[in-house]
Amino acid sequence: MPPAHPGTTPDDAARPLPHGRARLLPDLGTGPVVCVGETMAALVPDPVAPLATAAGLALAVAGAESNVAMYLADHAVPVRWVSAVGDDPFGARVRAEVAGRGVDVTGVRTDPARPTGLLVKDPAPDGTRVHYYRRGSAASALGPDLLADPALSGAALLHLTGITAALSPSCRALLDAALDGPVPVSFDVNHRRALWRDGSAPAVLRDLADRADVVFVGLDEAQDLWGASLAAAQDVRALLPGPALLVVKDGPRAATAFTGAAPGATPVTCTVPAPRVDVVEPVGAGDAFAAGFLAALHRGEPLPRCLRLAHLTAAAALRVPADHGPLPPAERIAALLAASDDAWSRLTVPEARRAAEPDPEAAATH
Repeated sequence: MPPAHPGTTPDDAARPLPHGRARLLPDLGTGPVVCVGETMAALVPDPVAPLATAAGLALAVAGAESNVAMYLADHAVPVRWVSAVGDDPFGARVRAEVAGRGVDVTGVRTDPARPTGLLVKDPAPDGTRVHYYRRGSAASALGPDLLADPALSGAALLHLTGITAALSPSCRALLDAALDGPVPVSFDVNHRRALWRDGSAPAVLRDLADRADVVFVGLDEAQDLWGASLAAAQDVRALLPGPALLVVKDGPRAATAFTGAAPGATPVTCTVPAPRVDVVEPVGAGDAFAAGFLAALHRGEPLPRCLRLAHLTAAAALRVPADHGPLPPAERIAALLAASDDAWSRLTVPEARRAAEPDPEAAATH
């Protein structure tokens, strides 16, 4: 686990663990992060318009876990995406697009009997609705046997989300088995109301989150799931004492990480403000945030830098209409991770051109 650093604050006391599994992450070493979950073909009105009046539809891919995998690949972290797609053109498109981002997709199964999942976006002035066509999809048939697949061999970390738990009983069993297994698990609560029509989401997602090693949840998401009385990140920690590392995102304001749930560890709390971002579209920002945090954790960065890289990666997603946006140059990321707290607090994305940088338009005229 990252040690305490300037700006972190010890908690009042360590909380007892509700489960027997020790909550202290090992050194993640050089093994890959393995992201497990469904990615679907996505139909999006093009140009943007309500679905009922759209002139045409553009084909894209959409999946929380593969989004995380693609951003991890951008950060040069060895990463695999493991899932299932149908033996159909949508499945081929999904596999090719994720692989084209530098992600290992050799663990993606092709199911000859079930289709690739599909979603259709319906933009409207008050927000975008999503229509899912994923019941009986190839990925919904995944189960605990997946954990024996060679694609999971040598994994440093498994990344899972609450979306998978909602797809089918066998997918829920997969998450249960992973959380009881030997590989550390990163879990993004990622509540999708449309997938939980039976009302079980609060209980199921709380149980899964409290059993994971690293957990990501938004404060507003936690309030929606578990009650408005969760007024601050510390309240979410009290509700989820189990994870070795809990990250609570407070929208455009800040993110707070809590560590030290393992016996004998000194609990630590670290809050890093989010940079100001000129937002184009929020879709995919949560996946990008998780990927940035896990990338820094994988290479052993201290906790404040994990949160900074998470914010920077989320900003890349917020700046584009699609799920995946370009990261700043590696040297600029390194400079921002090392910047003073004061300089970080003044960061705005996109940044104003720094004086030392050439003006590409001026250069083109000479």
